[in-house]
Amino acid sequence: MPRPSRQLVYERLERAVDELQRIGGLPLPDEARSIWRNIWYEETHHSTAIEGNTLLLKEVQLLLFEGRAVGGKELNEYLEVRAYADAAEWVYAQALHSAPHTGGPMITVTELREIHRLVVEPAWLQFPPDQLDQREGPGSFRRHNIEAFHSGMKPPEWPQVPSLVMDWVERVNSDSHGLGERHAIEGFADLHAEFERIHPFRDGNGRVGRLALNLLLVRYGYPPSVIYKKDRSKYLRSLDRADRGDPGPLGELLARAVKHNVDRFILPALAGPHKLVPLTALAGADFTQNALVLAAQRGRLRASQMNGQWYSSREYVEEYRRSRYRRQKTAPA
Repeated sequence: MPRPSRQLVYERLERAVDELQRIGGLPLPDEARSIWRNIWYEETHHSTAIEGNTLLLKEVQLLLFEGRAVGGKELNEYLEVRAYADAAEWVYAQALHSAPHTGGPMITVTELREIHRLVVEPAWLQFPPDQLDQREGPGSFRRHNIEAFHSGMKPPEWPQVPSLVMDWVERVNSDSHGLGERHAIEGFADLHAEFERIHPFRDGNGRVGRLALNLLLVRYGYPPSVIYKKDRSKYLRSLDRADRGDPGPLGELLARAVKHNVDRFILPALAGPHKLVPLTALAGADFTQNALVLAAQRGRLRASQMNGQWYSSREYVEEYRRSRYRRQKTAPA
């Protein structure tokens, strides 16, 4: 099957977000803690793993849900995971309770500093970075220069950082939100890459940048994105492309990540067992999306086609699963 075009990926994202709006939009964390908790687990695990943390997803879940540090890993790895989860929870609550439609900005310098403080402070209290200047502690901008990265990109000299961050925040908060004529998700990709080029903090810039990106996405009306550790190389290559003026690959990666969160966590949980939702939101361990589409086309799964997309419900999929089980039991040996 040919890979869908970038434009089609963006269109699928918009359809998924439209479906989410149809059933009431993103819930507040207090209204749907189980949904947000699953997203926190996924994001915490994968975002810290991208930076080298070795905790497995199950270990992350046990640490965050039960407070149990299992797996025999280094203490700083547990501290990093716990801190990132706390920062993510703060980001989502902050984004949904202080949205721009109430008259506030998309993001502030104070929020950026607070995200950094939440992300690094627990580990830095126990394991401070080597030769840490006290003036560049948690929540403070770096006061030293950084060597060029493997890609060749060199972050700006440290005295430029405060003004560059202010310029970045102003661009985000402009009327266009820095999006220009491109699709919104591509504009956010460009903003994310620009933040990473500034690299404003002593450490933790990747984690802070992804959390700041999700703050922007949620305030814009999108669900957050989760960049999976298996996509680390693709993510870094896409950042490199964005640094060279082409944010398209990173935009496509983010579009897929946001849509995945809608399909996997949000739509199925909010819609309930009887409400019709796209088949992409009903695929899982039992049935792939293609299998459900084929069943719908053959009339074996109760489904409706609207605007070129198949819709069904969890109740109908369960009914289809039971009918397949009966057919398998009665089939001749």
